[in-house]
Amino acid sequence: MNDVSGVIQAVRGPIMLITLGGLVEMDYAGVFAFWRTWPILIIVFGLLKLMERATARPGQYPPYSGPPAGGGQPGNTPTGGNVV
Repeated sequence: MNDVSGVIQAVRGPIMLITLGGLVEMDYAGVFAFWRTWPILIIVFGLLKLMERATARPGQYPPYSGPPAGGGQPGNTPTGGNVV
């Protein structure tokens, strides 16, 4: 594992808790309501995942191979043919 990627993984939880605490404090202080600011948690999590992915070594994640050819597993055809 890459050192920077490991650090990002290690601080992800504390950063999420600090962000949550900041949002709750803003709600308590009356600056912004929590129901309006909670998507910031999703944004922070996504940014941390992007940073982790950007600092990862090339062989750390498997390449995307796309959807399976032929529509998936044989036998997943609904009964009655193509009628839905």
